[in-house]
Amino acid sequence: MILLQSHSRFLLQTLLTRAQNLDKAVELDYQWIEFDDVRYHVQVTMKNPNLLLLSVSLPNPPPEAMSFDGLPLGAIEAIKTTYGTGFQILDPPRDGFSLTLKLNFSKVRPDEELLTKLASIREVVMGAPLKIIFKHLASRTVAPELDRLVAVMHRPNETFFLVPQADKVTVAFPMRFKDSVDTILATSFLKEFVEARRAAALNTAPSCSWSPTAPQELEGAPKETLSANAGFVTFVIFPRHVEGKKLDRTVWNLSTFHAYVSYHVKFSEGFMHTRMRRRVESMIQALDQAKPLEKTRSMNNKSFKRLGLNDANHTNSK
Repeated sequence: MILLQSHSRFLLQTLLTRAQNLDKAVELDYQWIEFDDVRYHVQVTMKNPNLLLLSVSLPNPPPEAMSFDGLPLGAIEAIKTTYGTGFQILDPPRDGFSLTLKLNFSKVRPDEELLTKLASIREVVMGAPLKIIFKHLASRTVAPELDRLVAVMHRPNETFFLVPQADKVTVAFPMRFKDSVDTILATSFLKEFVEARRAAALNTAPSCSWSPTAPQELEGAPKETLSANAGFVTFVIFPRHVEGKKLDRTVWNLSTFHAYVSYHVKFSEGFMHTRMRRRVESMIQALDQAKPLEKTRSMNNKSFKRLGLNDANHTNSK
């Protein structure tokens, strides 16, 4: 199975190209959208070629999700911790965006490690609430400012839920798909996903389960958030899953779990379409190579015609 990269490949390539050509005054104005409706904007002007503005637009958070000025809980603190003082957060951000960072190449050494971190801005921002909860889990405590049930936005107008406790955190995903075929494939995929977790090689992985109805942990969640045509997936995260370097990987895998499932569903659908097309092409090729059947059969250089029942009666009457 393929895991999504935490950094934006196009953003990283854009940053590397700009950092390697600082002696050239080049104007940049790139906008693009990546999965889960996250929009980026990179801008460099001829007037200030050493200044780069990076703007990020996140999906509008639903009412149940914890957010402040359009950003998830703890996002600003996470940005300051990750990038230090080399970046400036513009307040307010550019019109139409949730966040704008200003990078001054004359004050910051633009090495690949730093630019890779900057290209992972999505992980830093959207994973901020998870990091707060999991850092408390690593110390076996619960953040006092959090509710019993925490909703985290991960797709446009959609959330998943966390139930933080001192010894574990339960994470529940309502799985929704617009297309009926995607729903069927996703349901099958998720059942196999849960079954694969039972393998001996995955004993240390977080336990997971699938159910067609909402699990008990989601009691009290708004009813409109519990509509899931592909069921519910639940993970149980223990302190050992968020220790040290495991924290970032766990945060990224959970915050992009729906996108991960969607990717494999679309890939499976495309693979089946390809197999069907190849099968049809082979059948057409076989038909093209087949010889047409003769309308008459010959015996001893004499041809005869197969008679129907009416023709036989007419011949006998003669």
